[in-house]
Amino acid sequence: MKAAVRGKSGQSPSGSQTTLVLIIQLLPQPPNMSHGKRTDMLPEIAAAVGFLSSLLRTRGCVSEQRLKVFSRALQDALTDHYKHHWFPEKPSKGSGYRCIRINHKMDPIISKVASQIGLSQPQLHRLLPSELTLWVDPYEVSYRIGEDGSICVLYEEAPVAASYGLLTCKNQMMLGRSSPSKNYVMAVSS
Repeated sequence: MKAAVRGKSGQSPSGSQTTLVLIIQLLPQPPNMSHGKRTDMLPEIAAAVGFLSSLLRTRGCVSEQRLKVFSRALQDALTDHYKHHWFPEKPSKGSGYRCIRINHKMDPIISKVASQIGLSQPQLHRLLPSELTLWVDPYEVSYRIGEDGSICVLYEEAPVAASYGLLTCKNQMMLGRSSPSKNYVMAVSS
């Protein structure tokens, strides 16, 4: 993504100090295409990072500055982690590898990135759900809170060449569910 940077200066109320404020605006770029298919993972990673950051934000224990550092570091970590495991032509391939999972044990990627902003394991466990599954797949990002929670879609895009009839791990789990889903209410503010 390209960024446009604009500067704005102003005086403090006392009139003695000038402050420079930079406004960064992300400019949309055409998707990275390879043989008619999008090959970048930016929208999916942005959806996952935004969701996890909003979970941390709702507890109000993490400053906006630390959240920005967390978001950027998580975006970089996920991009690097998924680099050789992203298959837009077969979205379910590598789904287990890309899954972010908290099941009373913190996902190692989240743990590593959170430590960069000074969040300890106990703090993370207090701020995030004890059971969370976040699927980050080409064209779709979804999550489930709790083992029997409903699966909610955060991001969805129709693939250029849609392939129907494939069962992803998530879809197989939904088809094989033996108990009714429990209702969970989740409020996420942005």
